[in-house]
Amino acid sequence: MQVLIIQHVSQEGPGLIAEIFSKKGWKLDIRVMNQPGAILPKTVADYNAVIILGGPMGAYEEEKYPYLYQVQELIRDAIERRIPVLGICLGGQLIARALGATVKPNPVKEIGWYKIHLTEAGGKAFLFQDLPEEFWAFQWHGDTFELPEGAVLLAEGETCTNQAFAYQDCAWALQFHPEVTPIIVSYWTEIYQEELIEFAGPGAVAQLKEETKRLWEKNQEVFSRFWANFCRLLDV
Repeated sequence: MQVLIIQHVSQEGPGLIAEIFSKKGWKLDIRVMNQPGAILPKTVADYNAVIILGGPMGAYEEEKYPYLYQVQELIRDAIERRIPVLGICLGGQLIARALGATVKPNPVKEIGWYKIHLTEAGGKAFLFQDLPEEFWAFQWHGDTFELPEGAVLLAEGETCTNQAFAYQDCAWALQFHPEVTPIIVSYWTEIYQEELIEFAGPGAVAQLKEETKRLWEKNQEVFSRFWANFCRLLDV
């Protein structure tokens, strides 16, 4: 099993994805796009799945980051070949954009832990099988995606409505981060602390770390189950 992981910046890695997939013995081809000499494959034909991670840039900033055009081409290539492709945060927005939907600023930023609600379709979706109808998920974004034509909304949020959609049962876009661990969240609170403090005020760094510790203990099984479902999707 070979999985292509598109990582936009070195500080936002695959987290739980790498832990779980590596234990299964799967080969992970991780392309870190802000590293010198980083390139993308011309096609995804040799892969069993594609995962696109988050990043600080906008999905619509192709002129500044020209490789984003190629990411969108690879998304369309994966869908045409019926190769599962999953996008997280920026990755989800790129899937939406590749399918002709608008990506734009959300009315408010979301940074921290927010409740996610599965729609009726989400409750029946294989990817969310055995997950609770409502759960806490980590967010760090200012933009949101609209639904592409033909897409099915799987999950909603209170301050950012579109949290997950499926397209043709082979592409899934997520706005939230099911790949993070407490170590990753702690790291992001430090390297992005100016944005965090501007968003939530003084004391936000310590508060988010404490909130993460509390909610991780309650929700770790939810994220493990989510990735187990994705693995089963590839195993069939």
